[in-house]
Amino acid sequence: MAIKEELRSRQFWQGILAEVLGSLVFVSAVLGSLVPGPDGVSPGPIYPALAAGMATVVLGYCFGEISGAQVNPAVTVALLATRKVDVLRAVVYLVAQCLGGILATGLMYLSLPLKSTAQNYINKVPVEMNAGQALGMEMLATFLLGFTVFSVEDQRRREINEPGNLAIGLAVTTAIFIAGRFSGASLNPARSLGPAIILGYWEHHWVYWIGPILGAVLAGVSHEFIFAPSASRQKLVACMTCKDIEIVETASVSRSSLSTVTQSAMRHKQNNKLEHS
Repeated sequence: MAIKEELRSRQFWQGILAEVLGSLVFVSAVLGSLVPGPDGVSPGPIYPALAAGMATVVLGYCFGEISGAQVNPAVTVALLATRKVDVLRAVVYLVAQCLGGILATGLMYLSLPLKSTAQNYINKVPVEMNAGQALGMEMLATFLLGFTVFSVEDQRRREINEPGNLAIGLAVTTAIFIAGRFSGASLNPARSLGPAIILGYWEHHWVYWIGPILGAVLAGVSHEFIFAPSASRQKLVACMTCKDIEIVETASVSRSSLSTVTQSAMRHKQNNKLEHS
């Protein structure tokens, strides 16, 4: 779809709004779970893990059919790297997600009766660890999330009633249990960006961008070109040379010859043009 047509599309703007609202809800849920109780004791990773997982499931049902409920720049970049989303939509979704994260942090900060507790919102590398170790844990945790997202999307193409939102939510919860004590388990750059801007804390902030993005991209690439039923050398070449991946996927899954599938796809496109003319 051309850029002008995309900008005139109602679905395009609905997707942007869905990503802003989805990110706002997700980040609010995570930050709200981090507020200490009356005794001032930090809740640890249990509350954030449950809050993030449940919010992911809910948002999947709310916005899954509108924008895919990505609400995570790392997931969006992984979808872009594997050509599941075009460049324009990826860029505007990234901006929308970051905006939602900033708005969520601002609202949660204004709601705090004791502003000093807002320090719990910040993703920090623990003093007993270094940035490299935290980076590795963020990559591992987000790899789990990203691989689950791609696996669910692959199954949804073959099974209409596949309950993938629950699997993705459980992956988020599991990932936070894995990395929570080591890096804070951001998994989501928008979740880290909001507190960094509102509270002005930027030390090791790059860890919470590079780690999740690398983990998600590695997950997407390994699933699409190694583990997926449609994985093949031709599919990898098509991705790297900006050719039509869907045609290669159809040939791989159906085990038909690539030329036969290509001819069928071309006939289908020609029929669509005739219908709209």
